Amino acid sequence: MKIFQSFTTVFWYTVIFIHIGLLFFIESKVPFLNPQIFQLLRFMLMALLLVISFKRKKLALWIFSAMILGVEVGMDFPAFALETERFGKIFLRLIKTLVAPLIFATLVVGIAGHSNLKQVGRIGLKSILYFEIVTTVALFIGLLAINISQAGIGVKVEARSADKEKSTELLAQKAEHKDHFVEIFPENISKAIGENQVLQVVIFSIIFAIGLGMVKHEQHKKTMLNFAESLSEVMFKFTDIIMFLAPLAVFGALASTVAKSGVDILYNLMKLVGTLYVALIVFVTCVLLPIALIAKIPIRKFIKAVTEPVTLAFATASSEAALPKALENMEAFGVPKKIVAFVIPTGYSFNLDGTTLYLSLSAVFVAQMCGVDLSIGQQISICIVLMLTSKGVAGVRGASFVILAGTVATMGLDPEKASVILAIDALMDMGRTSVNVLGNCLASAVIARSEGELTA
Repeated sequence: MKIFQSFTTVFWYTVIFIHIGLLFFIESKVPFLNPQIFQLLRFMLMALLLVISFKRKKLALWIFSAMILGVEVGMDFPAFALETERFGKIFLRLIKTLVAPLIFATLVVGIAGHSNLKQVGRIGLKSILYFEIVTTVALFIGLLAINISQAGIGVKVEARSADKEKSTELLAQKAEHKDHFVEIFPENISKAIGENQVLQVVIFSIIFAIGLGMVKHEQHKKTMLNFAESLSEVMFKFTDIIMFLAPLAVFGALASTVAKSGVDILYNLMKLVGTLYVALIVFVTCVLLPIALIAKIPIRKFIKAVTEPVTLAFATASSEAALPKALENMEAFGVPKKIVAFVIPTGYSFNLDGTTLYLSLSAVFVAQMCGVDLSIGQQISICIVLMLTSKGVAGVRGASFVILAGTVATMGLDPEKASVILAIDALMDMGRTSVNVLGNCLASAVIARSEGELTA
């Protein structure tokens, strides 16, 4: 019965979505008709989506409806849409407050309460090896996709002044040289939490958990474990409360993005966007799906577990927004707390499948746009550079663009040439972020299966 209801909901959602798209298409082709008629019809269909969402009471449906409504409001009421950006900012601020305590609590309980030092080391080694293999495959899929589509050849687009200013601001972050290996380790846990350095919080939590596991006095150990377990439960309830704001945040984020970016430049760069999304789909179906089948992950149950975090990541273009829900849902799916709390946060720095694919694709796109013909050897060397530079900088704002600009510079091109991509970066970020989250959720399930501890 539940499967039938889910199928019916997806069917009607698809039908309504297609009709909304048709109304946009007809309006563009029949300019002499009153556009307010089409606008009214679209809002009526969106109201129907909200009714379905209300009846089914599923977060993923609410988020999807908010996305469509946000795009419509962004196009029709840009002045109002710009004001809604604060909804997304408030949501992300609240999410950031719970990420560090949630990771700390789940890791301490998982490692100190149920694990041993050998297993911690084994899980860490397996995770890093898995991350490196999968992200390398993603790099080469991006390379293959852009060579097939040739999306950059013949493109003549000048970067807008706003995008040039943004690129200059982001590139200024490269002025201060940092040793990314050293940056993994926290010098001050309060500073790490304040700057939202997820990997530093993970390292601190692991060492703390190992230290707690070595405590001989059972009462002291039990007191701290009880505290951590209570903190974990409270933070998950905190997450549930914050998630009530998710549809509003998604609406605001999409509406303001559409209002700021417009759609004019999108037509010129649509081939690049299309290439990225096709490559991401190929990666999911030809890499992640076979991995899931080999690891004997129950696909239907897994899809149900990841739908909410992946949808949230797509709508907000933020991995942080999806992290609490990903942790909660994968634990409910059957991944032990000690594994899910280690693999998913660590993957946010080392297992960025969608981002690495985007980087290799975009680097060659910029070269094509500049009329530079790269040999196979040069493109492979780009992948090697990206394998090294794309790790350990997840805490840097605009990290993807900074890495892309640095890679373009190694090809002898002006890094400012990459700034044209910033015009459509929000749209591309949605796809790559959702694949990042999907890949990390799958990684936690695969590692748990390899340890013989997946209960799904």
